[in-house]
Amino acid sequence: MNTTTQIRKTRGLSRRNFLTAAGLATAGICLMPRRLFADYVSPVTIIREAAGTAEITITKLRGNVSILDGSGGNIAVFTGREGKLLVDAGITGTRKRITEALASLGPEPVKHLINTHWHFDHTDGNEWLHSEGAQIIAHENTRKHLSVDTRVEGWRFTFPASPAGALPTTLFKTGRKIDFNGKTVALKYYPPAHTDSDISVEFTDADILHVGDTWWNGHYPFIDYSTGGSINGSIAAAEANVASVTSKTIVIPGHGPVGGKSQLIEFRDMLVGIRDKITGLKKEGRSLAEVLAAKPTADHDKKWGDWVIDGATFTSLVYQGV
Repeated sequence: MNTTTQIRKTRGLSRRNFLTAAGLATAGICLMPRRLFADYVSPVTIIREAAGTAEITITKLRGNVSILDGSGGNIAVFTGREGKLLVDAGITGTRKRITEALASLGPEPVKHLINTHWHFDHTDGNEWLHSEGAQIIAHENTRKHLSVDTRVEGWRFTFPASPAGALPTTLFKTGRKIDFNGKTVALKYYPPAHTDSDISVEFTDADILHVGDTWWNGHYPFIDYSTGGSINGSIAAAEANVASVTSKTIVIPGHGPVGGKSQLIEFRDMLVGIRDKITGLKKEGRSLAEVLAAKPTADHDKKWGDWVIDGATFTSLVYQGV
């Protein structure tokens, strides 16, 4: 049975509000006058500042695997006699509360940290976790992007190269298995999807799969075209996720609540339906402004468009890739 423990309540700017602000950055910015951006603040800055008071919750799943929610993407924690293995690092501003949450799961040290991809809300805590003794494991493209200044146009932000202590040192191309705490953890690379660095992490004995940002449960996803992402790649990853699980598998998304196969199918079908509708409109010669006016996501907005990415933002992202 899942149990959830609240570590600390959010103060100041609410998580919903700052993530809604984040969505504004990607919503058809080419249609807005330049003067509107005179006082523009990147959502990256907003999110990092708000993380200082963010709520952290613990959800215990099964097989000694738990989830920490509230610091960027969902962080998985696998605890056992050899130590702790983390999937994703969250945001540095929540270090104190992540440390408290980890301590509440047991005294074992963090030995391994796996990054599901390179984005800051999944890797920002790399350096401090490495300083605590964690070996960082990731796809080679995650290290590539973290090693140099990397621009994400959708966020209007250039990430400076990460310090050496934040860089993954154990790299792979297609897949890797880790034997830890007497169990097997299997890492698998997706072809370019949300980015060109996405991987899944399977806790095989517990039948739990962490799919990173190839699945946003209940939310329209961000697509990072600047580092290899695409709508078609995102759909291919969604198809792969559906094919790789059973009705009994617990699936951890990059963002949103834990779910299972039926939710993966719903997400895949939403992506395909919207992609096909926007493709048809673009083939008719319609401009982005005209496609936005047609509201091709209207049937899905109530369920999927009430968080970081709204319907107009997602329409703009899909239009870019079809």
